[in-house]
Parts: sequence; C-alpha cells; structure tokens
Amino acid sequence: MAEAHAAVAFSFTVTPDGYDVNINHEAIWAVWESGVLSWKKRMHKLKNNIRNGVFPASPTSWLFVVTIILGIRLAGADPSFGWIETIHKHTPGVNTASHSVGLYLSTVLFGTVVWVLKWLVLKYNLKLLLTYHNWIYEVRGKMSLKTKLWFMLIKLYGGRKPLLMSYQASLPKMPVPSLKQSVDRYLQSVKHLLTEENYKEVEKLADDFKNGVGNKLQRYLILKSWWATNYVTDWWEKYVYLRGRDPIMVNSNYYGVDALLVTNTTVQVARAANLIYAILQYRREVDREELNPILINKIVPLCSAQYERQFNTTRIPGLETDTLVHLGDSNHIAVYHKGRYYKVYIRHKRRLLKPCEIEAMLQKIVDDESPPAEGEEHLAALTAGDRVPWAKARKEFFSKGRNKASLDAIEKAAFVVALDEEPHDYNPNDPSKLDEYGKAMLHGKCYDRWFDKSFTFVVCSNGRIGFNAEHSWADAPVMAQLWETIQQEEYISGYDKDGHTRGTPEVQPPNPIRLEWDLNKQCQQVIESSLQVARALANDVDLHIMMFTDFGKGFVKTCKVSPDAFIQTAIQLTYFRLENHFCLTYESSMTRLFREGRTETVRSCTAQTCAFARAVCEKKPKTECIKLMRDAAETHQQQYRDTMTGAGIDRHLFCLYVVSKYLGVDSPFLAKALMEPWKLSTSQTPHQQTDRLDLKKHPDRICGGGGFGPVTDDGYGVSYMIAGEDTIFFHISCKKSCSHTDAHKFGATLAQSLNDMRDLFSKD
Repeated sequence: MAEAHAAVAFSFTVTPDGYDVNINHEAIWAVWESGVLSWKKRMHKLKNNIRNGVFPASPTSWLFVVTIILGIRLAGADPSFGWIETIHKHTPGVNTASHSVGLYLSTVLFGTVVWVLKWLVLKYNLKLLLTYHNWIYEVRGKMSLKTKLWFMLIKLYGGRKPLLMSYQASLPKMPVPSLKQSVDRYLQSVKHLLTEENYKEVEKLADDFKNGVGNKLQRYLILKSWWATNYVTDWWEKYVYLRGRDPIMVNSNYYGVDALLVTNTTVQVARAANLIYAILQYRREVDREELNPILINKIVPLCSAQYERQFNTTRIPGLETDTLVHLGDSNHIAVYHKGRYYKVYIRHKRRLLKPCEIEAMLQKIVDDESPPAEGEEHLAALTAGDRVPWAKARKEFFSKGRNKASLDAIEKAAFVVALDEEPHDYNPNDPSKLDEYGKAMLHGKCYDRWFDKSFTFVVCSNGRIGFNAEHSWADAPVMAQLWETIQQEEYISGYDKDGHTRGTPEVQPPNPIRLEWDLNKQCQQVIESSLQVARALANDVDLHIMMFTDFGKGFVKTCKVSPDAFIQTAIQLTYFRLENHFCLTYESSMTRLFREGRTETVRSCTAQTCAFARAVCEKKPKTECIKLMRDAAETHQQQYRDTMTGAGIDRHLFCLYVVSKYLGVDSPFLAKALMEPWKLSTSQTPHQQTDRLDLKKHPDRICGGGGFGPVTDDGYGVSYMIAGEDTIFFHISCKKSCSHTDAHKFGATLAQSLNDMRDLFSKD
C-alpha cells in the first residue's frame, strides 16, 4: 500500500556503481513534525506541572516576592532581620562573589525561601480547609459563621485561574468510616425491608462481625488508607469492573443521546466532522490541563483524576481480568461504516485538521463501495460478548500480521466513530422512536460499536449523535461534561445553507486508510458465537425513554424540596404501586471531594420514603402526605451528604470484604450484605456542570441524557436528567424475560406518581 511505502524514510540498494541511497523527504518531514509536536506537548506538560506543583501560589508570585524584598533591601532596610547577611557569609559561591553581586544573590535566595514558605503555608492551609465538610450540610439552609468564614478562606487560598489538575495535591484522602457506624447504618437501611425474624438474624450476624473479625479487617483497611491515595478506587476498578467476565455491553457500558429539540444539520458527514473537531479541541484542553476544574458553588473543587484516561484508552480483555491501556497521545481516530474499519489521521502539518477537511475524509469513506472483508462486519461483536472468548481470540488471531496492525489502529485511536446507516430522532407523536434511539446507543446491532474503547462516538445517517462509553476508566459525569461542551459546536464552525461545514480546506487531507484483516474460518466462528451471545442480551432489553414535561425542577423548588429527593421519592412510590412491596435501591453519588474519589451508594429506599408511599396509596390527608414527603426528602438529602463526605456504607463494606478474601477469612455478615440484589438501580446524569451551556439563551439545547441496562434480571435501571426548569428525561430499562417488569408501564406509572406528588401542593 502507498502509506506503507511512505513510512520508509531511507532505502538503499547496491549497484555496480556503488550504493544508491534514496531519501523519502515526505517521511522525513512527517518524522520531524511528529517530534516537534511531541516536544511542544512535553513543554506544555512541564509548564503545567510547574504551575500545579506550586499551586495555590504561582511562578509570577515568586518574582513579586523577590522584587519587593530586593527593593526594600536596596532602600537600606533589612526585611530579613540579618538572615540575608548570614546567607551572604555562609553560602558557597555567594560568599566568594563581589559584595554587590553577593548582596543581590543572597537577597534573591532569601526571597525564594520566603516564597517557598508562603507556598507551603498556602498549600497546607488549603488542604486542611478542604477536609472541612460541614458546609455541605448547611449550603441550602442557614449558614453558620464558621462555614461563612470557611468559604472566605477557600476563596482566599484557592488561587487564581486554576488548571484542571491544580487542586489535586490539596484534595484530602478519603477517610475510612468507623466499623460501628457502617454496620449500624447498614442495619438501619434494611430493617424496614425485612421481616422481624430475618432482621434479627442479620442483626446477630452484624453484631458478631462488629465484635469479632470486623475489627481485624478494619485495621488492615486503615493501614491501606494511610498508604494508598484512595482506599477504595483501585479495588473498585479492579474487582467491580475489570474482573467481570460477562459482556460489558448492556451490563456495564452506558450511553448518551443528542440535544433533541434542535436540528443542526441532517448531513451526516458534516455533523460528524464538526463534532469530531469539537471533541479533539476538548481533548487538547484536557491534555494541556486548560479545562477549568469543576467547582461546587464555584468554590469547592472536585477531583479531576478521571479525565486523564478519557481519550486514547482501551480496555484489553484477559482470561481472569481485563486491563486498561492508556496512550499519552494519538494522531488518528478509527471510523466504522457499513462493516468496514478505517484509520483516519486528525493532524496535518502540526495542526488539527479543520472540520471541512475532516468532512472531506469522511465523505470518501461514505462513498467507498468496497465490501467488508470476510468476518470484518461483525468483528466488534468480540467486544460485545463474554470476555474470556475474546481474550483467547485476541491472543490466537490478533497477535501478528495484518490483524495485529489493524487491531492496533483501533485500540490506539483517540476514540472510535461509528457512522450509522439508520436515522434516529425524537418524535413527540411516536415515543417509540426515542426508545429505538436509546437502544441504538446502548447496544446498536451488537457489532457496530467498539465496546472496549473509552467511548464510541455515534453519528446517525440523519445527523443525530450519541455515544456508548466503557465504564471502568471513569464515571458518567466526566462524559457528560464532554457532551455538554460539544453542544456548542456552532461556535467552532457551524454549517452553510446546504448543511455542510463552513470553511475551505487549506490542504489536501490525507486519505482514510482502509484497515485490512485476515480472519480465518475459526476466528469467524468465534466472532459469530460472541454475536449470538450479544444479540440474546440485547434482544432481552426493554428500554423506554420518557420526556416528562408536565413540570420540572422549577416547580419542585417552589415546594422547598430537593429535585433529586423528589424524583427518588417518586421512583419509590412507582415501584410500590407496581410491585406492592419495596426493594433495596441503589442511587449513585460521587465522592470526588476526595482525591481519586469515584462513587458511593445512596440507599434511597428509606423507612421515610416507604411511609410516604403507603400514605399516598392509602389516600391519607394532603397535610400528612406532605409532611411525610418532606421527612423522606430530608432523610434522602442527609444520606446523600453523608456519602459525598466519605461516610457511606457500601464502599466500606466492599473493601472490608476484599481484605477478608486476601486474608482467607470468611464473614457471613459481609457475604449476606454484599449478595443482596439491587432491584432498583438509579442515577442522575448531571446537566450544566459548566457555564459553557447557557440554557436561558438556548433553551432548545437541553440534552436528552443517557442511561444503562438493568442490573438484575427482575429489576429496573432508571437514569434521569433534570434538563432546564421544566423538563425531566427518564431512561428506564428492564428485561423482557422477566414476566413482571415492563419499562413502559413503569414510565407511565412514574409520570402518574410525579403528578400525584405535584397535586399535593396544589390549592383546592
């Protein structure tokens, strides 16, 4: 192939006249450009490391401090109380210089010491301040003088113009809760869900654990917390995500959909080109750490560690455990279209290709009428099926030759782009269209998404977009921030009157490189076997996306209730109406107030929510129902704050269980606690994490959010996004094989529950 020849910079042959040396100038220039780009990136990293290393001080503050001290010294005063003279006399190299030079050098050295002391004071004061978490319990109510003073100090010590990673060294470690606290809270969370007899049995197991082996396990866990950056995260990633041998499609990966109320263009390659460019611009901000860190109330920082693996990252299958492989950079993306894979370069002459240039490359892919190689069309089914067959196939069929080179091109890509052949959209007159849209993003055809990549960016034939994201590298808010940012695509290029990208190509972009495969019959059999597993899983998914517009957070706030607590209470009421009982409920909460924090579980089915649901179903008086709802909401909010501040239950019990396995110790209590199924798994997708998306100016840009598959065979997955003031998106999933679950029925009942709760506050 031409590109293979171009990769050879030097060649020589021996002739009767001597050596004949050929130099490929294009290849030499490409090598030179690659080196320049690499060094520029290293310099940016070095600059950022210096800025982050001295944060919350700044390199310019050193110059300011030294200049002030030097000015005072030259004016005849001694701000050092004799230390400058001591440095002058006893510092090698300085004491042998002339008096004037020595004076300058010793003053600069003293100023540097003062600046370092200032930096250390700022840094450790900020770190100490960030261990204070009482503010989160007061931020929505009456704030104490202590918390007001704390906010002022955070602003004072917080530094100016922080980079993405600036706060990392100042974030506190996640504390290990006390054993008694976690066990007692666990018992409280299940008491109303068990019979009296079953509860007494669990209580006895808990007491035996708390007074016995639990103390030994706790000591080991505390020791780990002193040593590790975060006592949960590495084990959570390893054992919950990477050790799973079941398919990650549906079971682990999650999806997102477009902003549904606005149509930018219906030209697929134009929308894809603009968004690819927007994503690459975002990647550059992440690489250079120029992306602003997320600050709660524009003051309190969240951990930014998860952004590091958003791009150039792939999950590699293994027999016992998968691994995450992350590259420092990637100069290409992988594109899938009509069963064929392409390697598409994204840089030319040390710059990102413009959207119009990317569109030209994508158009060549769409216009290509060549058929897929044998087995190529369904190749990605390997990433959708069970992990062990994929691991064996990868080792046997993809370890050398064309297959290895082509697989490397996909796995080393910045991300994967899937150009779908089908259109998807939101149609208010046909809700089933939105359901089909969601299923296309969740699992597609089971072979048109590379489920192992950090994310696959999907562009439908009519220009609608979506994504499918692998879960182990980060949690949904990180992808949501990218998704929110690229909604501003029109400010990058926009579209002309025909729907194509604006601008004129400045260069002839490189041609897409068709990846070549040599997939023998045995390999094709493994691919088809994985495809059958994936199809059975996908066909069992019942998914319903509901756009609820009767009211939104604007109304809920008038009720003086947290919108999240309001929705969680409605979900409990809905489940009770459908099943006539309550169940253990998982709600995801973040722990990014701590370094390398990820998630914790809010056990949102509380005794208070159960009491409220029963009262509504029994048609108790409005005043009683409102009081019970406020009690349920306050209990929920208290739990949410506890989990955010490191006082959750489930991650602590999980880590104690891991320690028990390392020590070979059996714990009936931990086995009981961790085996209980989450029949309701819920999560809120954040919206407007940054100020880049102004919904007051662009109310039609509310995103449709995203969702995930059901966690249990007889339960529901419920994801929701509070979009703007008047809209809530719900993504509800369950399994068709379960006779008593129905996503559409759950959605209709949920809408009824929300409206019934609204009516409690209406004036008769």
